Amino acid sequence: MEKKLNILLAEDDENLGQLLYAYLQNKGFSVTLARTGKAAYEKYNGNKTQFDFLIFDVMMPEMDGFTLAKEIRELDKQIPILFLTAKALKEDKLQGFDIGADDYMTKPFSMEELLARIQAILRRSAPELKDVNESMFVGKIKYEPELSTLHLEDGTKKLTTKENQLLQLLVKNKNEILDRQATLRAVWGDDNYFNGRSMDVYIAKLRKLLKEDESIEIMNIHGVGFKLIVKA
Repeated sequence: MEKKLNILLAEDDENLGQLLYAYLQNKGFSVTLARTGKAAYEKYNGNKTQFDFLIFDVMMPEMDGFTLAKEIRELDKQIPILFLTAKALKEDKLQGFDIGADDYMTKPFSMEELLARIQAILRRSAPELKDVNESMFVGKIKYEPELSTLHLEDGTKKLTTKENQLLQLLVKNKNEILDRQATLRAVWGDDNYFNGRSMDVYIAKLRKLLKEDESIEIMNIHGVGFKLIVKA
């Protein structure tokens, strides 16, 4: 059975949000609806099933769509983002694209156009989309995110929840810098000093687990974050 595409929709207009939710569900997507930017961010971090596509209204309470997208881009450079806005200003569109938007729709719009835009974005981004729950190899080490396991020379290692969450973020951003504060907020929910120290301990644990493959390195980028390097 083919896996449904999982969409996170953030729209504070109750009527429009319900309309979009019902339409996309009817078209075969699995949709999670959030009413505020903050709620959308929490759903993104709390959903064990990876989202495949993001649709964000720009003007929302608690956290606007641009800020929300910027936070998520620190954690996932590849996931497609489509902005919805009542504004048609060139400057706003440029800001959205600068953050990493894949497309931008000005309200009002037709549902048929929305569907066409989503499908076009998916066609362009398909080579980059990978299901993080599928088994994969990090260097020579087999990693199964869904089972939270690493297959090492001396046997299978079961990862803790936070070890698994950290490794998923590192793998999704392989050979790119993973922002420290954004990672803390994603895994611990807060970027305070004590959580930061705890994260450093977990990073050290992952380094120890992965050290059997000399092609793998988790670099500490001082004052910025981390980078998982997997040499070809």
